[in-house]
Amino acid sequence: MILGTGNHLWWLAAVALLYLYATQGRGSPGTTPPAGSGTPPAGSGTPPAGSGTPPAGSGTPSAGPGAQPDSYRAYRERRDRQARWERRYRRERPFETRRQHREKAR
Repeated sequence: MILGTGNHLWWLAAVALLYLYATQGRGSPGTTPPAGSGTPPAGSGTPPAGSGTPPAGSGTPSAGPGAQPDSYRAYRERRDRQARWERRYRRERPFETRRQHREKAR
């Protein structure tokens, strides 16, 4: 055991850090999207949207004929980021991808 049994404060600190890491994460894949994001999680193990997206509905509709609302732009950024991550996952883990495909086909 790394921490031993002598000082319980070290164990308490380790548990607190583990809890913070599990709930907050590193701000990258594995964190949950905000409750009001409007999109359900894509699936287990897939990274949701990053925290750098603007809030929904903050765009101005009179920005021009070709302008997209921020909420749609944020959706497209999340969708494209998700697609890139999935392509990278399939490329880097071909055996796992084949196994998942076989399980889904059952």
